[in-house]
Amino acid sequence: MLAYGCVADQVDEYLKLGATTTRHCITHFVDGVIREFSAEYSRKPTPEYMNHLLREGEERGFPELVCWEVSTACMHWEWKNCPTGWKGMYQGLSKTTMVILEVVASCDLWICHAFFGTPGSCNDINVLQRSPVFDDILNGRAPQIQFTVKENTYNQGYYLTNGIYPKWATFIDAITAPQTPKQRLFTKQESIGKDVERTFGVLQARFAIIRHLALAWSVDMSWKIVMARIIMHNMIVKDERESYLNY
Repeated sequence: MLAYGCVADQVDEYLKLGATTTRHCITHFVDGVIREFSAEYSRKPTPEYMNHLLREGEERGFPELVCWEVSTACMHWEWKNCPTGWKGMYQGLSKTTMVILEVVASCDLWICHAFFGTPGSCNDINVLQRSPVFDDILNGRAPQIQFTVKENTYNQGYYLTNGIYPKWATFIDAITAPQTPKQRLFTKQESIGKDVERTFGVLQARFAIIRHLALAWSVDMSWKIVMARIIMHNMIVKDERESYLNY
């Protein structure tokens, strides 16, 4: 179901496994993945990982900079089995019931923050206002890093966004129509700003369940499926990174 997106009773005659048993199996599976691996594969970024991002940024033409990206286009997952009483809250402009996923991803597609469950009637600003993405920064728990821009030293990372987001100090907007040489140089960051879009694409390619309609009957179950999928995605990213470094 996770890998190919099939429904619970699609292969019941072949596997001799009822739909109810199949749903129980996937519930136990995602619970086990979250319980056993979330501490390592859905953790906040460590100082060592931030240093890794500094090196990645230097290789991509931004020496001494570390970049995260807040999703500029939160992924909407259409919810087929949304209860009738909730449809008004979860319907967006498209008149279909959806649940929104917001992630923060780095250049190697590691997902270090995921916020799922916002109704489809919300926009990106509403998602940002509900999301705990900046809780660590506000409470002083964010990893301390240092980089220098124009002889000014900063100790916090920044987030690449588009023009819809508010003008916060931690946000850096892309320049849609660069005119001067400085602006044209700055637009190189737009390619980095596509990292989260690539992350969504890789998630959908690896786990077809996200490409199809959400069939769970509750937001809590959908949340478990999303988190288990993100944890397994981060497992693969870590293995690929270690294989690349060993090579």
